[in-house]
Amino acid sequence: MIESATGLILRTRPLTETSLIVHWLTPDFGRIATVAKGARRPKSPFLGRLDLFYEADFSFSRSRHSDLHILREAVPREMHGAIREDVFKLSQAAYAAALVEQATETETPLPAVFELLCGFLGCLCRQKPAAQLVFAFELKLLQELGLNPDLEKSNLTAGAKQIVRAFLKNGWQACLQLKLAGAQTVELRQFLHGFLIFHLGRLPKGRSAALGGEA
Repeated sequence: MIESATGLILRTRPLTETSLIVHWLTPDFGRIATVAKGARRPKSPFLGRLDLFYEADFSFSRSRHSDLHILREAVPREMHGAIREDVFKLSQAAYAAALVEQATETETPLPAVFELLCGFLGCLCRQKPAAQLVFAFELKLLQELGLNPDLEKSNLTAGAKQIVRAFLKNGWQACLQLKLAGAQTVELRQFLHGFLIFHLGRLPKGRSAALGGEA
């Protein structure tokens, strides 16, 4: 049975000398993995259509025996090319994708998380990367997962609590326009680091690079 979906490519890895495994985030099927047979051949019909953070319409044949399905076709809708032109942007996009993988189950519909990651990547393409964009993504993802921090029980300062509320309420552009003092950046970085580890067990690699090298 062939099924169709729209998805974001979270990561890829070689399967054989000629084939590629593509991990997708989709609104209707959640996170799924597909095999693109022959995708690494010079004349493959998949050539130029499967890369990190591409948003694409694709079709696949569902496997009856495993969670690795067969990719039939992929047509890119948005390539997010600006991300691959800036190492800092790439670090932030890679961390966000890894965090989504860390925090979600496979093959569970995730329409809100899909829209969240699409919005984050779109903002990265249009704007200069900043640490506060990562904080906003972490908080918005936690909200979608039902893991909002209880600010009244936290040790955050009053100013940091206001910033958290603004991140959760506002869109990406407004989040970037918020002015954080250096002490508030450190405070939020440490608070979210501990909060995410408490709820997820661990953090994916790359958070330090996504925050501009800060620990």
